[in-house]
Amino acid sequence: MRSENSCILVDAGISAKRIRTHLGEMGLTLEDLDGICITHEHGDHIKALPQLGGKAGIPVYANAETASHIARKKGYADITWKIFTTGHTFSIGDLELHPFSIPHDAMDPVAYTVQSMGKRIGFATDIGLATRLVKGHLSGCHMLYLETNHDRLLLEESNRPWSTKQRIAGRQGHLSNESASELLQAVAGPELEHVFLGHISKDCNQHELAESTIRLTLKDLGREDVKISLTYADRPASLWSSLT
Repeated sequence: MRSENSCILVDAGISAKRIRTHLGEMGLTLEDLDGICITHEHGDHIKALPQLGGKAGIPVYANAETASHIARKKGYADITWKIFTTGHTFSIGDLELHPFSIPHDAMDPVAYTVQSMGKRIGFATDIGLATRLVKGHLSGCHMLYLETNHDRLLLEESNRPWSTKQRIAGRQGHLSNESASELLQAVAGPELEHVFLGHISKDCNQHELAESTIRLTLKDLGREDVKISLTYADRPASLWSSLT
């Protein structure tokens, strides 16, 4: 996420090498990063922190519970932490971030809204249930990053253990395409310009399914003007340029 004067990552769940490569594809380097903002402590969100927050010395922003839990993991002791309080706004350069609580099976998981230059971004992933708090914070955003983790039928038919299926579909798990659609219906306002779809499961979803579900929702809302972009683990997504 980049404004005119600041650049941050939200989570760092792939290798530091791949992050460096993807930044290079966007004309950026690790030295351009002003911080990494963590949503929660699960491994697929913090993999690169020992290299980026430790060796490279990039500040890592998290609440106290999340930071404490990560710091106890092997290899994560030397991270430069910047501790925020969930529910309280903080700034990184000209980016104003507000972390808010979400339901997920982690210590103190958060999503973020980010404001700069009169624009508002909502970043919401790993959410089991779109609570009233979640909907309130994501309303009025110009850009949304929404989790579309799974298709309910594909999850049910997958080879994953039953306990894993229950966890994913539960109130502290992940949003399905359908749940993300319902959340979008509740928060999409006239200012919404772009929706990014993320955290898409390889074996319990398809990018085409996620996109078609959200596209139909926007059509029903009379908002076919809103752009939809898919995100991938192995390459950068398209850019939303309203902050730069």
